[in-house]
Amino acid sequence: MAAPIALIQGASRGLGLEFCKHILRNKNPAAVIATCRSPDGATELRRVAEQHPGRVTVLRLDVDREEDVRSAAARVKESFGRLDLLVNSSAMLHPSGKGETSLRDVSAQGIISTLTTNTVGPLIMAKHFAPLLQKGGGGFGQQPAEKAKQHSGVVVNITAKVGSIGDNGLGGWYSYRMSKAALNMATRNLSIELGRSRPKVVCVSLHPGTVNTDLSRPYHKNVPQDKLFDAQLSVNYLMSIIDRLSIDKTGKAYSWDGNELPW
Repeated sequence: MAAPIALIQGASRGLGLEFCKHILRNKNPAAVIATCRSPDGATELRRVAEQHPGRVTVLRLDVDREEDVRSAAARVKESFGRLDLLVNSSAMLHPSGKGETSLRDVSAQGIISTLTTNTVGPLIMAKHFAPLLQKGGGGFGQQPAEKAKQHSGVVVNITAKVGSIGDNGLGGWYSYRMSKAALNMATRNLSIELGRSRPKVVCVSLHPGTVNTDLSRPYHKNVPQDKLFDAQLSVNYLMSIIDRLSIDKTGKAYSWDGNELPW
C-alpha cells in the first residue's frame, strides 16, 4: 500500500498542529499536507516540517476564501493525486474571542463570521477535496474483508459537545453552538452523498473534549482538572477513533472517548 496522505486544515497551532505531529510520529511514512492562513508566521509548524524533511507540505489556505481552497486542492491533485484523510480543525469561538452569554451580545456580523469559519469553510473543503478522497487508498480507519464495506478516504470535522441540540441545557454561546450544530448537519449530509460514491468516503464529526487551547482557555476555571486535556492527549484519543472508523460509522458524531454524541 502506498504511504497514506493526510491534510490538516488549520495546522499552525492547537489541535491541528498536534494532528500533524501525531501522524508524523506514529504513521511513518505518511505524508502530511498542513494548511494555515499565514505559513510565514507559523513558527512551530515550520519547525515540525524541518524535523521531517520530505514528509510535510505547508500550503497557505484561508478557509473563509473558496478560491484558496480551490487552489490548494489543485496543488494537492498535481503533487499527490489523492488524499486519505482530511481533518477540518480550525475554528473560532466568536470574533470577539468570547461567547455570547445573552441576546444582548448577539450581532449579525458575529454570527456570520463564526458560521463562515466553523461551518461553511469545512463544507467547502469537502466540496473541493472529495474527488481526491475518493481516490484514496484507505490509509486511515479499518478496512473490513468485505469489499462492499471498504472505504477510500475519511473526512473528520472537529465539532464540539455544545453543538449538540439534545445536550444543550444551558443556552448561551449562540454563534458557536449554531455553527457546530450546522457543521454536524453538514457532516451528515456529506456522509449520505459520499456514502453513495464508489469507493465510499467516511464522514464523521469528532468532539475533542475541553482542550487547553487559545479558543477555550478563558473558560477553564470551571472545568475539572481531569477533564481538561492538553492537545496531545486529545489527539491521541481522536486518532484512536479515526483508526477504528469504518463505513458503518459514517454520518455520526463521536466524543473523544468513542461514545456517540446526540445531534
